[in-house]
Amino acid sequence: METINKYKGCLLGGAIGDALGYAVEFDREQKIFSKYGANGITEYELKNGTAIISDDTQMTLFTANGLLSSYYNNSSYTDSIYTAYKEWFITQNCGYEIKSKFRTLLVSWLLNVPELWSRRAPGFTCINAISSGKMGSVRNPINDSKGCGGVMRVAPVGLFFKNTDSISQTDMLAAEASAITHGHELGYIPSATFAHIINLISHTNIPLKEAVNDSISHTEKLFKNAENIRYFVRLMKKAVKLSEKNHSDLDAIHELGEGWVAEETLAIAVYCALKYENDFEKAVITSVNHNGDSDSTGAVTGNIIGAYLGIEAIPQKFLVPLEISDVISEIAEDLYKYDLDCYREETGKKYII
Repeated sequence: METINKYKGCLLGGAIGDALGYAVEFDREQKIFSKYGANGITEYELKNGTAIISDDTQMTLFTANGLLSSYYNNSSYTDSIYTAYKEWFITQNCGYEIKSKFRTLLVSWLLNVPELWSRRAPGFTCINAISSGKMGSVRNPINDSKGCGGVMRVAPVGLFFKNTDSISQTDMLAAEASAITHGHELGYIPSATFAHIINLISHTNIPLKEAVNDSISHTEKLFKNAENIRYFVRLMKKAVKLSEKNHSDLDAIHELGEGWVAEETLAIAVYCALKYENDFEKAVITSVNHNGDSDSTGAVTGNIIGAYLGIEAIPQKFLVPLEISDVISEIAEDLYKYDLDCYREETGKKYII
């Protein structure tokens, strides 16, 4: 499979899971199944014919834009990502018409997309952290949040670096990108695991379960001194084991949590992707029909299964009405075309987290 199809599958798949789950993000199971039937929500809740994305996809795109803009502003990747997040923050507090006043200051080309100047239930932690004017890091956290707002946005980090030999740097950058706003160990460690999975399945032909197990093992070593690493590893291994069993999906998801915090979001996504590793639609539908943070579990599941199967495996009914699908595809193409080795040779710049 051409890698570009995996890139597009990853970002569009994440947006699909996000848009599908966004309609039921704050609904309990009883309400979901009462409204949509025994299988829960299986089709988009359209608004004027469009499947609306949430802040999850917005921030994922700004993460990608931050990575790419590092080439032009000669800053570290985390500094560039932080700049992109600050510009995303502007879109959450101002109208599109204000863009012209900032045009000489802003670097994210995404700010030219009117649809992204919409407030889509952004996480309080992300808003508060960015508005503080302080940039958090793994070594210098600015809060103690382990909400899923960090993990749901870092799939582009896994796509960005094609050389899997430097995967430890990829993992650490994903953790740092999340630690900008989420300071608890479990707010950024799952991001390293997530990026590891995306990196492997996007650039190799490794089986999904092998990629997941490798990510768990690698994260355990990378964060061996972390206070919460044993708990996280146990939860991830539980997700793998549950995917191998015949339990009902809801029972399995209940054992893993609700997805409001990062480790539970990733665990649910891993369960759904492994359980239905050959069926994009089933994996994503399963990931959003539960009590918890449906758009985030849907987004991360969509990123994983979309990257694994590629865009050809995504039904057209999910792609056609998806908001700004052309923008998402363009970002995927930009990430794919970016050649880190040529960049290093041209600029002499080393990999700087």
